Amino acid sequence: MWQNTSVVDKTYRKLAIQVSLNGLSFVTFDTILNKPLALKTISMGKVNVTSKIEDLFAEAFQNNPELKAGYDDIVIVHSNNLSTFVPTALFDEEYLGSYLQFNTKVFETDFFAFDELANYEMNNVYIPYVNMNNYFIDQFGTFDYKHANSILVQKLLEVSRNNEERKMFVHVSDSHFEIVIVQNQKLQLFNTFDYKTAEDFIYYILFTAEQLHLNPESFKLEMLGKITEGDALYTIAYKYVRNVSLFDMSSIQNQFTETENREHFILLHS
Repeated sequence: MWQNTSVVDKTYRKLAIQVSLNGLSFVTFDTILNKPLALKTISMGKVNVTSKIEDLFAEAFQNNPELKAGYDDIVIVHSNNLSTFVPTALFDEEYLGSYLQFNTKVFETDFFAFDELANYEMNNVYIPYVNMNNYFIDQFGTFDYKHANSILVQKLLEVSRNNEERKMFVHVSDSHFEIVIVQNQKLQLFNTFDYKTAEDFIYYILFTAEQLHLNPESFKLEMLGKITEGDALYTIAYKYVRNVSLFDMSSIQNQFTETENREHFILLHS
């Protein structure tokens, strides 16, 4: 992790950037007050393997001076479905690609990384966006990076402390969503699904519930990410699952709206 070591040079500011194939979001923090200062999402359309990251990101950096200010800490959060959680007892750093080959196509040229969730005895193995990391190296020098799912799962495990009831959390993005099922700081299930329609969305939720013997009449479903009460995804979930709610954001005190805090839950906890 890159840090300013001189007290004189310290800015007491942190920058977190979440990157995906659709663009980036960023938040700046005051590390003394431990509060976010600025939050913004920049859409770039659909990025593919032929896209030049330098061209796509250059405009974002040009138009957003916050990205070029000085920071003590910089964190890049990679958001994709190229990840899997591995229990520490089964984890070997020499075989990272082997864990991913069961749920995604991997190549010999792929670069693999992992985040350790030490308190929960597991690691998240993933493929970061190497071309994006290379761009940020040119901009910032060195920095820390991690996977979005590592942050999501760790925070949801934290809030499940002392709760023996199994609970399903669904984190929604534009074209995919994650299902996380936890019970008293134990991860029961994690999976990510692509969807196009609300029917796709509820199908995967109900199928997952069936596999874990969760009764739609009794289990609790909390949703976060890019979702609001009354939209198509929430409405269809409410139709088929009795106990549906949005993730409670009342404990987060900042200048952003409840909807913004819920949508950027991962970024704001990075």
